[in-house]
Amino acid sequence: METPQFFPLGEGLELTQMERHEDQLVLHVTATSPSALCPLCQQPATRLHSRYRRMVKDLPCVGQQVQLILYVRKFFCETAHCVRKVFSERLLHLVAPWAQMTTRLNEALQTIGLATCGRLGARLAARLGIMASWMTIVRRIMALPTPQAEHVECLGLDDFAFRRGRTFGTVVVDLDAHQIIDLLPDRQAKTAAAWMATHPEITHVSRDRGMEYVSAATTGAPQAIQVADRFHVCQNLSEAVQRLLARVLAEMKATSQQAEGERSTQKKEPVVVQEWHPDPGKQVAQTIATRCAERDARYQQAVLLREQGCSSEEIACQFGVNARTVRRWFERGVAPDTRPRRKQQSDFDPYAPYVLKRWQNGERNGTRLWEEIAAQGYPGSQRMVYRFLKTLKKTEVKLTEEAPQVIHYTSTAAVYLFMRHPDNLDEGKHMDLAALCQAHPDLETAYRLAQDFLQMLRKREGGRLDTWLTQVQESQLPELQSFAHGVEQDKAAVQAGLTLQINNGQTEGHVTRIKLVKRMMYGKAGFALLRQRVLHRI
Repeated sequence: METPQFFPLGEGLELTQMERHEDQLVLHVTATSPSALCPLCQQPATRLHSRYRRMVKDLPCVGQQVQLILYVRKFFCETAHCVRKVFSERLLHLVAPWAQMTTRLNEALQTIGLATCGRLGARLAARLGIMASWMTIVRRIMALPTPQAEHVECLGLDDFAFRRGRTFGTVVVDLDAHQIIDLLPDRQAKTAAAWMATHPEITHVSRDRGMEYVSAATTGAPQAIQVADRFHVCQNLSEAVQRLLARVLAEMKATSQQAEGERSTQKKEPVVVQEWHPDPGKQVAQTIATRCAERDARYQQAVLLREQGCSSEEIACQFGVNARTVRRWFERGVAPDTRPRRKQQSDFDPYAPYVLKRWQNGERNGTRLWEEIAAQGYPGSQRMVYRFLKTLKKTEVKLTEEAPQVIHYTSTAAVYLFMRHPDNLDEGKHMDLAALCQAHPDLETAYRLAQDFLQMLRKREGGRLDTWLTQVQESQLPELQSFAHGVEQDKAAVQAGLTLQINNGQTEGHVTRIKLVKRMMYGKAGFALLRQRVLHRI
């Protein structure tokens, strides 16, 4: 029977019979090659010994399971020095010796397992027509040979969590090849150091700022240049800036609350009813302003005449006033007649205490206040009540304008403004940032130092690190000085991170993928299975 093209068997095999059952397709395959190679001496043999039958599973076809019945032969090995006298012919391109499934079915199960793991892989395989248990899929994964790292120069180290905050492992990445080369069962220094000691060709080690990896790199790869990851350095700076912002903003908030309390006390002081003037209106206010301007001009002219040597009598003669009045102008040092006008008696005065009390209790409706005092016998108009209330409103607006603006920013929100590049902030953020820097001198200094460090980080200007550390020590900012002290302890690695192009970014990306693989296994699988799935990624 001719072999269909969609079901290849390879050379030396012939499809002799096909049977179809309810849920299975059975194919009879016979080996037709005239000779076979001895598995020990690799010499061809042609003398037939016997035949036997093998039953193996294959990939499903058109939704049906496929079973192959292989008719295989045994040969005599006629090589004199070979200890194997009889052997079975090998069909390595189709099925491995003693295997119960074809090579392609085995590879399909391995691929399903690497993508989904055990139980989920078994459910997916059943949908595809492959009947296999979850343990079979796990065994296929564990049977894959573990690749060994041969040559690595630029190494990346980072930790990942088996159980968050409790147990951790280490991922080892070849930064030049952009791939994971090994997983370690913990993040202890001796484990990572032992691994690096087997690779003396390592020239650079990119790591975070944890002391375990510092010790591991120093012990296991003393010849390598340690590079502190720029992301972690920037994160440490951000934490220091946030602590500084939390302290300064808390101080500013306390000061603002104290000032607000003082202003509230001032606002709660009773208004002297005898000095409560109604609002004069626009026309009256304009007339008063005009007269004040004229009086001020007259006073300035009098000052000019006095500077020219004129006496008070001469100046009074020119203005048509008494000389004693001119002398009083110069004694006060202000323009004449600028004192407040005396309050005129009004029908509103007897009811002013009641209205003022209701206003301080929160009543702002002028019509309701007029109705209440009208019921008490107030004979005036509603407009007059509004003129008195307008004076109270202007007083409140004036007190509000005099109060300093409180910056309503938390330290978490404000650190965003300090760490972002200025070109990436919109106009509103720029205004908020300027207000923060103007509100306190420590914030302005902190912003300048933070942006200077970030400039070093972005443009790889690690040579300026010493100058920056000196400026931080002179700034007298304890939070940034603490950060600078940590940089001093790991100065060589931080300076290398600010100078070289090497970074641990891709290692962080691999850690994210490891987290995804671990969660797909529901956290129940062990380290060995996780390592296989990560190293044999698809």
